Amino acid sequence: MRLSDKWKDYELLDCSDGERLERWGDVTLIRPDPQIIWKEAKASQEWDTAHARYIRSDKGGGVWDYRRKLPESWKINYKNLTFLVKPTGFKHTGLFPEQAVNWDYCSELISSAHRPINVLNLFAYTGGATLACAAAGACVCHCDAVKGMVDWAKTNAKLSGLSDKPIRWIVDDANKFIKREIRRGVRYDGIILDPPSYGRGTNGEMWKLEDSIYGLMCDITQILSDKPLFVLLNSYTTGLSVSVMSYLLQMTVGRRFDIEIISEEIGLPVKQTGMPLPCGSTAIISFK
Repeated sequence: MRLSDKWKDYELLDCSDGERLERWGDVTLIRPDPQIIWKEAKASQEWDTAHARYIRSDKGGGVWDYRRKLPESWKINYKNLTFLVKPTGFKHTGLFPEQAVNWDYCSELISSAHRPINVLNLFAYTGGATLACAAAGACVCHCDAVKGMVDWAKTNAKLSGLSDKPIRWIVDDANKFIKREIRRGVRYDGIILDPPSYGRGTNGEMWKLEDSIYGLMCDITQILSDKPLFVLLNSYTTGLSVSVMSYLLQMTVGRRFDIEIISEEIGLPVKQTGMPLPCGSTAIISFK
């Protein structure tokens, strides 16, 4: 498992009985996580002093139970990047801290390439990977179907001092955008995909990962440059295991290029136990 263990402003303090206890800067939150099926005693006292807890509804969604006063939003840092975080209506905070290990990986490849690198960040959310790649010297296209997420990413770019970097901000459905890029002849050296398990495009287009990812990867293969640097695919869906992702990428990108694939779980260290909590999987293509 590849761990995101370089954080200072974030900690996964403990996890038990379907919940995780996290520190985001000076704020502690309790959020649900269905994979946490063990029911160990919640030893950390911070379970009782957390600022807020997200409580799921039986009818879907949920609400935040605010136990202590906390700001509407606040900033946390990861190395040279700054992010605005805040509790949202769907339990999220605007950041997936486990992805930091992938930000570092892409940054190192870009920095050591010693040539101009053009990166596409697809399903780009609030821009963690976008900012990491831009800070490393890449030109980045940031694409997400939700305007509010793209605006949030722009805020993060400003907070990180990266507003003047060559970042192209796109609000669009991923499939439609890629097909236009194919027609326009745009090519990318690095592509990052962080697709949701389920979702909707800008005009209500339905997205289900298992049904849609093969066609998308076929199209992705067409917009890679002649000398690509990397392709990175994330999955939070059990049906898209590390082995399935490897096979998929070999059957799509591997049809055009001679590639190597590393597929592993990514995770976060749990302070209370010292063990890693898996938080999804990533398949990374490197090119021979």
